[in-house]
Amino acid sequence: MKKIGFIDNYLDEWHAEKYPGWIEQATEGRMKVAYAYGRADTEGKLSNEEWCKRKGIRLLDSIAAVVEQSDYLIVLSPDHPEYHEELSQLPLQSGKPTYIDKTFAPDRAAAVRMFELAGKHGTPMYSSSALRFASEFTEADRLGIESIYSAGPGKFNNYAIHQVEPIVSLMGTEVSRVMWMGTENASELLIGYADGRQAAVTLPGDDCPFRMALSYESGATKELTVESDFFSAFIRSLVGFFDSGEPVVPQAETIAIAAILEYGLKAMGTPQQWLTLPASK
Repeated sequence: MKKIGFIDNYLDEWHAEKYPGWIEQATEGRMKVAYAYGRADTEGKLSNEEWCKRKGIRLLDSIAAVVEQSDYLIVLSPDHPEYHEELSQLPLQSGKPTYIDKTFAPDRAAAVRMFELAGKHGTPMYSSSALRFASEFTEADRLGIESIYSAGPGKFNNYAIHQVEPIVSLMGTEVSRVMWMGTENASELLIGYADGRQAAVTLPGDDCPFRMALSYESGATKELTVESDFFSAFIRSLVGFFDSGEPVVPQAETIAIAAILEYGLKAMGTPQQWLTLPASK
């Protein structure tokens, strides 16, 4: 059995709760979350010690111990990407396959540093929103997409990733600018590509399903509403990554996504004005 180590800001959160069972089921027990580390306890949640006892996972007292004893590593903290660079320092120097949960990094500069650290130490690593793996998106025709109108639930700061990730996977990384078009209660960001293509990310409310309208250069259109079991598809891809050591998501896409989200947040302060993204290197 291969052992997986969790590294988290605090462990009593939805992803940490669900991933162990899903991974064990997907691998028929061949892989198991065996170790965990939580950076701190948090008010209103189970303590890291209580959570581990309830899940039957061994709590270790340092990231170094988790890295040493695990075959594969998962850095969680899904709603607090500001801790990802700190939490992933040792994992990314380990040479062991490492998955870093969404949202990967709070800004483009941190994303680049993390990839550079992993590359220096030969550590296979990737990050993704599970929505990337929805069959509605993976099976969509990518050729000739001119624009995408995307909608989904949540708040921009931690849920826009679930729309930006599929958009970049479908349209590519050559994003040149963003513009904030939202209101107080409904976020909207325009994403402009260097060649004139465009996408819109909208978050109109919590009851909105994930959906897309794709327009093609040919004049054809396609409407998609996510109904597939994208988390199962994501877990299968994660297990495949641990087996092969081959990252599932291109580095350039993850860095582009980080830049879009970083500048999207900046664009809130200058609505209805284009904000230029840094050129890719």
